[in-house]
Amino acid sequence: MTFMLAKDTISGQSARAYTTINGQVEEMFYAKKLEAKVKKNKKEIKTLGKTGTQNKANGFSGTGSMTIYYVTSKFREIMLQYTKTGVDTYFDIQVTNQDPTSSVGAQTTILKGVNLDEIVVATLDVESETLEEEVSFTFDDWDLQGSFTKPTLGL
Repeated sequence: MTFMLAKDTISGQSARAYTTINGQVEEMFYAKKLEAKVKKNKKEIKTLGKTGTQNKANGFSGTGSMTIYYVTSKFREIMLQYTKTGVDTYFDIQVTNQDPTSSVGAQTTILKGVNLDEIVVATLDVESETLEEEVSFTFDDWDLQGSFTKPTLGL
């Protein structure tokens, strides 16, 4: 019987993330956690000869959230511009997961057309050793640039 080797799991600390806003690339060293999901939009379809309701995919929506250390004003600046002028900013986020110990290689995901939903404008917490903030967003498209390979299996 074969099994997956523990060394092939991916360490979360081995990831790298970058954002491209208005053509400027910035390393997201302040990111602590990021999760982006794609959900299919489905329409219920009823047809003759079938008593059950069927479903047909008709698009998708992309949503995400990230926990970041409270050390950057970038997202507050973007939201301030929107609240003062009505000009909204869309940007890309690139995440690469690659653990040098693992045999599966790297996977790079690019989230395109990222748009902020909500940001923290100001915070303080006398009981917190490090300030963090949650940032929610949507995105319009995504791509994979490089995928994981199959792991080496143990015997």
